[in-house]
Amino acid sequence: MADFPFDIVGFDLDGTLLETHRDLGAAVNHALELGGFEVVPADSAKDLIGGGAKIMLRRAVDDQGGMPDDDFHDLYKKMLAFYGANSAVHTRPYPGAIAVLDDLAARGVRLGVVTNKFEGFARDILGALGLVDRFDCVIGGDSLGRDAQGRHRAKPAPDPIHEARKCCGGGSMVYIGDSSYDIRAARAAGVPVVAACYGYCDLPRGDMGADAAIDSFAELIPALQKL
Repeated sequence: MADFPFDIVGFDLDGTLLETHRDLGAAVNHALELGGFEVVPADSAKDLIGGGAKIMLRRAVDDQGGMPDDDFHDLYKKMLAFYGANSAVHTRPYPGAIAVLDDLAARGVRLGVVTNKFEGFARDILGALGLVDRFDCVIGGDSLGRDAQGRHRAKPAPDPIHEARKCCGGGSMVYIGDSSYDIRAARAAGVPVVAACYGYCDLPRGDMGADAAIDSFAELIPALQKL
């Protein structure tokens, strides 16, 4: 197995490694109800995911007329509190994910998670699913602090992918993600990227600009071997 082309494989979380939209949708709907808004259908959460929980809630609120920033901030905090207590009720790995993680581990590949979800939430969910110990690092949207403009050093910035490579001991790395944030972050970090087209993609397959694209986890190992 020494001919495998990568030392490190990094994964996005929502829509790549885990199917999370039901729990995220429940948290959004909890906040919408508290704010006096209409709830959204559970499956519509797939269309809201991308860029983190705050953007997800903002889109849902703005679609119904919006609200003042201070009120939105309070609602966002209530959403996070609900999600923190209910983040792994329906969330599950995608079909075939565990088998792929086993395969990569057997090849001696180091594994990392790079997500825009807060690190604490990511670790809690992975822990609840019995997966957290499989990864050499879990880098969240808040793991690296903020930049000079006060923004979290999160995707699409390359910083979290650079940090994951460092935490995994360096070497050749590839990143797997389902959104334009993932593609842009990998490109900026100078690592190959695979589009998980089974996930919550915010662009059509042909516009993703990845080095490869897969429709299921069963396609991942062959796709990586071809890169």
